[in-house]
Amino acid sequence: MFNKILIANRGEIACRVIKTARKMGIKTVAIYSDADKHALHVKMADEAIHIGPPPANQSYIVIDKVMAAIKESGAEAVHPGYGFLSENAKFAEALAAAGVAFIGPPQGAIESMGDKITSKKIAQDAGVSTVPGYMGLIEDAEEAVKISNDIGYPVMIKASAGGGGKGMRIAWNDDEAREGFQSSKNEAANSFGDDRIFIEKFVTQPRHIEIQVLCDTHGNGVYLHERECSIQRRNQKVVEEAPSPFLDEATRKAMGEQSLALAHAVGYASAGTVEFIVDGDKNFYFLEMNTRLQVEHPVTELITGVDLVEQMIRVAAGEKLPMKQEDLTINGWAIENRLYAEDPYRNFLPSIGRLTRYRPPMEVAAGPMLDAGTWHDDAPSGETGVRNDTGVFEGGEISMYYDPMIAKLCTWGADRAAAIEAMRVALDRFEVEGIGHNLPFVAAVMDHPKFVSGDMTTAFIAEEYPDGFDGVTLDEGELKRVAAACAAMHRVGEIRRTRVSGRMDNHERKVGADWNVALQGQSYDVVIAADADGSTVRFPDGTEHRVEGDWTPGNPLADMLVDGAPLVLKVGKISGGFNIRTRGAELKVHVRSPRQAELAKLMPEKLPPDTSKMLLCPMPGLIVKVDVEVGQEVQEGQALCTVEAMKMENILRAERKGVVSKINASAGDSFAVDDVIMEFE
Repeated sequence: MFNKILIANRGEIACRVIKTARKMGIKTVAIYSDADKHALHVKMADEAIHIGPPPANQSYIVIDKVMAAIKESGAEAVHPGYGFLSENAKFAEALAAAGVAFIGPPQGAIESMGDKITSKKIAQDAGVSTVPGYMGLIEDAEEAVKISNDIGYPVMIKASAGGGGKGMRIAWNDDEAREGFQSSKNEAANSFGDDRIFIEKFVTQPRHIEIQVLCDTHGNGVYLHERECSIQRRNQKVVEEAPSPFLDEATRKAMGEQSLALAHAVGYASAGTVEFIVDGDKNFYFLEMNTRLQVEHPVTELITGVDLVEQMIRVAAGEKLPMKQEDLTINGWAIENRLYAEDPYRNFLPSIGRLTRYRPPMEVAAGPMLDAGTWHDDAPSGETGVRNDTGVFEGGEISMYYDPMIAKLCTWGADRAAAIEAMRVALDRFEVEGIGHNLPFVAAVMDHPKFVSGDMTTAFIAEEYPDGFDGVTLDEGELKRVAAACAAMHRVGEIRRTRVSGRMDNHERKVGADWNVALQGQSYDVVIAADADGSTVRFPDGTEHRVEGDWTPGNPLADMLVDGAPLVLKVGKISGGFNIRTRGAELKVHVRSPRQAELAKLMPEKLPPDTSKMLLCPMPGLIVKVDVEVGQEVQEGQALCTVEAMKMENILRAERKGVVSKINASAGDSFAVDDVIMEFE
């Protein structure tokens, strides 16, 4: 076994590998750029070596710099994580030449399967069903348009060396094919150093289901069942689960066996993933094989108890797989939500800055987690499990140079319903402040009827949130539960204020029982009957809610029980009430005395400033190009400019017809959030 390995990556995946290596008694070496000098993976590793400036193409994906770090550290093996150099055959070749083990597949498998064009040809030759498309290289946008017409719209334009949603566009017509080809080409070059593009038919209403495989160098291989990854935005997975709520045992077995056959055909060794799209009749089509560890690997570990990182290390050290196919049963259900530094209220645009508060829910071991146990430092056990893979910490910064992922929150339950409910509570307990984040959105997905029923496709977000995400509206029942909890919390605050003032020894008499709770456009006159164990809150229609909990004023998290059921509230103080986040809803809750409520109705509403004639920069970024000029008339949907942030190009379009009156930007300029890019008459 290796004594020391270097992790050629950063962030949460570097931390994840370090945890398993630590459990195995293996020393670890981190590499870091200027931007990551104080990163969590640097703090966790036994050693850390600086490799260059913040941009990945000047540090993390420069093979010579990584090789120099390996030599300096004396590492015997390298784990590449995912992204960066994980599927770079030249990197694997350089490691082999230096006599350093690659904790991944053989170079030949990377070359044949890591390239999407080559992998499709091999899959076709092996008799695997594939999606119709053009496998050759495409020279320019006009050729892309011609090919798209031959295949038939809609088409998917993809980077050959792509992954993680980078360099991917869906085109529904010639203009989108032309525009998408160039954007995909640019993103592919920036992210992977390889701008080759191919085009395939975009299958509407598909489900994205993938099979995890694990092979050793002795000819043994197993599949660890499937992951459902259909909840995606801009081709980037957001929610994953294992197993799939859609597959039956026969389809699962067929997909698994076909995946293993493909892996054996290319001499695969290590962990890998074969991705499929599956239609409503359970017909499945090969998309690609990822010759690396997947972002969503934790859900597979949670239902099997197999530590995939450990097995990758052992395979790289020449060991045989310790399990056979019949050993791998599905135990329970696991769900993963990716927490991103993206503002869902700004069309999910990246948000950067300092994490002024970062408090994930407590990790809890359960089910197969108790056996694998590699990611929980003395975590207690429970009927449901919580796991949080992260690479950040409170006070740290989310950089503009890298992927905006903050954490991967996972829950395990005995069945899907239990895993979903555990996730709802865990999301509500997750505290993040200082940046925009998608916690409200993924919380909303967990309550969405289509997700709860398992009836979703890769078009879920586009179909259910066609105009973007503007928050959650709680139903009447949930709203009353929140109102009751806030009334009880306000009473606790009033008692404290009465005690502090010293106005009266018997403070209970100074705190009234009648209150008005206003939230989400509703107003409730409630009566609170308090006792030593909690409060009973009565509403005008006669309904009552029993509220219990030990919340104290100033605590940013209220972990309450309402009628015996958990209700977790993220709490912020405002004048006369609270800012509340729960179940994806963000609420201003005002708790007033009856007289205060009367007076509040007379107050004029403060309106926000009018920015309708301005194009504001939605996130910190670099202006790549400006598509219009002063005096030009633009139409609704017309491209105005392109902003690059976190390796992604974002095209900003006109919301309505107008005439450009002023432009404050040019290519190469850096803009902050809400800076005015241009104005209109």
